[in-house]
Amino acid sequence: MAQNVYTVKQVNAYIKNMFTQDYMLGRIYVKGEVSNCKYHTSGHIYFSLKDESGTIACVMFAGQRGGLSFRMQEGQQVIVFGGVSVYERSGSYQLYAREIRLDGEGILFERFQALKRELEEMGMFAPEYKKPIPAYASRIGVVTAPTGAAVRDIINISRRRNPYVQLILYPAQVQGEGAKESIVRGIAMLDRMGVDVIIVGRGGGSMEDLWAFNEEEVARAIFDCSTPVISAVGHETDTTISDFVADLRAPTPSAAAELAVYDLGMTMERMRELEGRMGRILRQKVELWRSRLKAEAIRLEHLHPRTRIADYRQRLMDLEDQMRTRARRTLLVTRHRMELYVERMKALSPLEKLNQGYAYVRTQDGKALRSIHKTRQGDVLEICVTDGSIRAEVLEKKEEHRG
Repeated sequence: MAQNVYTVKQVNAYIKNMFTQDYMLGRIYVKGEVSNCKYHTSGHIYFSLKDESGTIACVMFAGQRGGLSFRMQEGQQVIVFGGVSVYERSGSYQLYAREIRLDGEGILFERFQALKRELEEMGMFAPEYKKPIPAYASRIGVVTAPTGAAVRDIINISRRRNPYVQLILYPAQVQGEGAKESIVRGIAMLDRMGVDVIIVGRGGGSMEDLWAFNEEEVARAIFDCSTPVISAVGHETDTTISDFVADLRAPTPSAAAELAVYDLGMTMERMRELEGRMGRILRQKVELWRSRLKAEAIRLEHLHPRTRIADYRQRLMDLEDQMRTRARRTLLVTRHRMELYVERMKALSPLEKLNQGYAYVRTQDGKALRSIHKTRQGDVLEICVTDGSIRAEVLEKKEEHRG
């Protein structure tokens, strides 16, 4: 008879598949005592849960560490939420943790979730109700215990950032019976005092230690407060109802002080930078307007009547010089022409001809004799020369032909 033979890998895979298909094992809460707890350098946490009857291996991977709000230690009673599966390499099953909380906080956690849902449905977490935190607060109210690390951190950081900011402490009870009433009174009193911002918080602790900040009365006091409120409860991993209702959540009281108190040194440095920038801009503006003023002064100087009169006077002088130059030129040209005319007239003058040895002949009736045909033999003619005239008688006429 043939028998089915399986490898170890096949068996482990089959068992793992059975675990995976079991819905209850995929989402299960397991309660027990922590033992063999080891924080690996990779960020993973390896530990075991045990009770009087047995032990189960557990692991919380680094990516799931957000579900752990405290540091695990040997002997702690915890409740682990996660899924059970098989590690095929060793063939062992273990609990893969996604969330771990201290035992005894289960009921508180359920109350926390219920109140959170209720207040969220009422709109108390809505962003439109959040008031802005003033950038330059001068009076800061603090609702916290008068002793402890939280108030010391707030005081130290405030003094370091700005020693001139006034801190007004309301010494509230932040844990135990009467804590919520004390916190509510502190918020109301500081609100009536007219401070610029209120810090409400305390140092770290368990969920039970921080529970006063999960009470509905405290949440409503923060919501109804007309002064901006910064919630600073516990460590960065701690979350309370006050964080959701407040106008701003700070991960720690120290961070709240840094958010509320402006850094005087940085502010002064910023003011010096702005002063320098304004000085440069002002100098540039002054230089610009000075240049414009100089240009306008030059333009006005050109438009001044005195300047225009001087310009016209200069133009008249230039025109006068031009007219004189043209007159002299015209006079010279005219004189030259006259000299030419005189020379030409001299050339045409009878006297000039006479001076050259020519004579002017007239008949007895005073007419100029231009042809021999105008005379007869025996006529008396008058011959005019330069210094007088000669009377002569025509004895003979002789005609000459000029070709």
